[in-house]
Amino acid sequence: MRVLYAIQATGNGHISRAKELLPYLQKNVQVDVLISGTSADIELGQPIRFNLNGLSFVFGKNGGIDIWKTIIQMKFLQFFKDIIRLPLSEYDFVINDFEPVTAWACLLRKKHCIALSHQYSLLNKKVPRPQKKAKLSNFILKYYAPTSVGYGFHFKAYDSNIYLPIIKKELKKKSETKKRYFVVYLPAFEDKKIISVLTKIYKTNWVVFSKQTKEKYRYGNIIVRPISRNSFNKKLINCSGVFCGAGFETPSEALYLKKKLLVIPMKNQYEQKCNAESLKKMGVPVIYDLSYDNVKIINDWIKSEQIINVDYSESPKKVINKMLIDYIKKIYTEQLIYKFNTDLK
Repeated sequence: MRVLYAIQATGNGHISRAKELLPYLQKNVQVDVLISGTSADIELGQPIRFNLNGLSFVFGKNGGIDIWKTIIQMKFLQFFKDIIRLPLSEYDFVINDFEPVTAWACLLRKKHCIALSHQYSLLNKKVPRPQKKAKLSNFILKYYAPTSVGYGFHFKAYDSNIYLPIIKKELKKKSETKKRYFVVYLPAFEDKKIISVLTKIYKTNWVVFSKQTKEKYRYGNIIVRPISRNSFNKKLINCSGVFCGAGFETPSEALYLKKKLLVIPMKNQYEQKCNAESLKKMGVPVIYDLSYDNVKIINDWIKSEQIINVDYSESPKKVINKMLIDYIKKIYTEQLIYKFNTDLK
């Protein structure tokens, strides 16, 4: 079988997950890779056949998505051209990690497309979500990269087709030397805003990973450094706790490493609001704004000893095997039905 693996490159979580899943997939089928999006900070480390603009979201500097910059950089004409030109006939099926070009191309050409993403889990009614209904956000989540079948990832296995987070090999091979500092990863806030709040928290050392700097620098008790997969992993393994957005990858890794965790969901980002609800139910503290008003909550979190116990040791092989077996069963069933209908004629 020949498969196209399509990956969304807004943020780093999709690519990090693909790095772990691809080797297991490649043991069973021939795989080509497609990436769309423009804001990832890490490399896949695999040959990429298609590198497209897609439909990326742009992080702002005040805690959310920059709507206007997102709209401006979306090249809709190119998006439609990519949908039309994609050579889907070369592949048996497509694996889709919330990637819009292949999802829409498959929908329009009736090609089998299997979701393999965190976002797919959020369509399941058993997954926690904010009490306030968000019809537009649900619509975007459903139709941004539409698929009819799939497998999701979440902090808990809320249903039979939802799997636990995929953890990077580097973290599983950890050799911990615990140090008294806290890791911060809040890419939707500008450095100046983060520093202004963290400097109010005394006798605490912070390591801030920033999209906005290319050089490491210090400001009092705060070290700000550019994003690097290796340095981030090392600091994550050895830190006392993690203060980050309510995305999926970084909170999952913090929980796996038994770190104290504090999250702040991005504004105008429904996925992160849903994640925050799940984390809150698990006992993780959540704040909704990076402001001086929340300094006491941050201080209380630093002093607390609460660790959320999870077991994220599951092998990526489990979901890959399930996906391939289900696909083979589907094709075999379709062939039997076709033969039966042909015989009736």
